Amino acid sequence: MMIVNCPHCNKQLKLNEKIKKNLQQLPTGKKLKVKCIQCDEPFGLDRSRLDRPGIEHGILGGNLESSAVKPPAPPSIDWVRSRDFEDRTSVEDVPRALVLFHDSPAKKTVIKAASDFGYMVEVADTAEEAVEKMRFVNYAAVFLHENYEQGGLESGRFHKYMCRLSMSRRRYILYVLVGSRFHTLYNLQALASSANIVVNDNDVEYLSILLKKTIPEYEELFGPLMEELRIAGK
Repeated sequence: MMIVNCPHCNKQLKLNEKIKKNLQQLPTGKKLKVKCIQCDEPFGLDRSRLDRPGIEHGILGGNLESSAVKPPAPPSIDWVRSRDFEDRTSVEDVPRALVLFHDSPAKKTVIKAASDFGYMVEVADTAEEAVEKMRFVNYAAVFLHENYEQGGLESGRFHKYMCRLSMSRRRYILYVLVGSRFHTLYNLQALASSANIVVNDNDVEYLSILLKKTIPEYEELFGPLMEELRIAGK
């Protein structure tokens, strides 16, 4: 069993015999790509790893193999001197929600419910703007009304974008669809629409209560699974 240290986060990794065999068969000058299970960053290994004494036990000259790896730079503590930790944290750590509704009382209700639950809410006037936002921001929740785009849900660009989103991102987004066709909290209808929750127009006024009930249940059910998938790099 080989033991190496991730050059990015210094996590000690145990590499199996298959990886060792692949290293033995690796042409000179080539590198084998592996991915750290902690920081999810890839790094390369070459055949020189096999020639180091003590590699079987992850020890070089009595020290951990990490002694051969350049340590990461010390963390910046500029935020201490600038005294802006609280302000910066309030922006970075608060989960974001994207609300895609036409201007209406229902839109204001959804924004208030999401804000009360702890989301930092953003809006987009068009599907193109919404898709562009999704490319650069990891939203924790998206609220979409079925009539947000002309032509409805099925032909809407944004809903198609969400349906095609890679699972490595999609599984971390609470996707809520709102409209007259939906039966509130009907899981079968949500599944058929590639959403997590569906809400009828007549129940939007109760959205705050619905979120308080469904989000903790969702996190309790899928949270451990998503964490395992994150660690596995999937």
